[in-house]
Amino acid sequence: MARNEEKAQSMLNRFVTMKAEEKKKPKERRPFLASECRDLSDADKWRQQIMREIGRKVAEIQNEGLGEHRLRDLNDEINKLIREKVHWERRIVELGGPNYSRYSAKMTDLEGNIVDVPNPSGRGPGYRYFGAAKKLPGVKELFEKPPELRKRRSRYDIYKRIDASYYGYRDDEDGVLEKVEGPAEERMRAEAVAEWMRMEEIKKEARKAVKSGEVAEVGAAKGILFEEEEDVVEEERREKELEEKEKEKEFVVHVPLPDEKEIERMVLEKKKMELLSKYASEDLLEEQVEAKAMLNIQR
Repeated sequence: MARNEEKAQSMLNRFVTMKAEEKKKPKERRPFLASECRDLSDADKWRQQIMREIGRKVAEIQNEGLGEHRLRDLNDEINKLIREKVHWERRIVELGGPNYSRYSAKMTDLEGNIVDVPNPSGRGPGYRYFGAAKKLPGVKELFEKPPELRKRRSRYDIYKRIDASYYGYRDDEDGVLEKVEGPAEERMRAEAVAEWMRMEEIKKEARKAVKSGEVAEVGAAKGILFEEEEDVVEEERREKELEEKEKEKEFVVHVPLPDEKEIERMVLEKKKMELLSKYASEDLLEEQVEAKAMLNIQR
């Protein structure tokens, strides 16, 4: 019994296949330019054909084991078909058909998010990457978002944020500080007034005692003289500081200094030495002159 391959190669089967192909219409080729097409249905048919080719190549490019060169070639072919599809869609609109470009798909990253990469690789505007081509070296970085660098604030930026609230000028606006400080302020004010009143009473009693010639009480005297005592203590402290400063300014000599008699004796000896040196130089000069005269040495 003959096999199927042998049956297909038989003369009768080959003749039948040839007759069937003769009855078919000649296979049409897609026009190279979309502007050559004059029929809307033909333009739509060629667009559908391009869409099928794109779908087939996109399914093929999902395989990461094809190799880098094959993936790049497939991606280039898909982008070429997409550009051709755009031309046919524009031609369909010119012929009065629907606008398919309005619902065209957007490019997405590895996570499926839509990204806008108008010219990522210098291959022209709108170049896209599909499937495993997105993971190629040099392409993956295009879809990664750069890390946000924290800009160091300058002195101008720091001072620009400073306002009145930074210095505490608006602390009273919320009313919280006033509620907290109100009782404390009243208490301190009452204590200050009471102290002032007590000092005034003591001064009045002291004046009356001085006028009448009586001796004031010890407590009253202490209250009256409190301020004077402070002044005295302050003056004593200042005197001590001045004395300490003067002591620091004093020059301390660690070697014995000569007195007036010693200084006179030293001056006298110095003058004697000067006179002796002067006379000695004159005698030396005379001896030189005599020696030259004896030897008849002329200048």
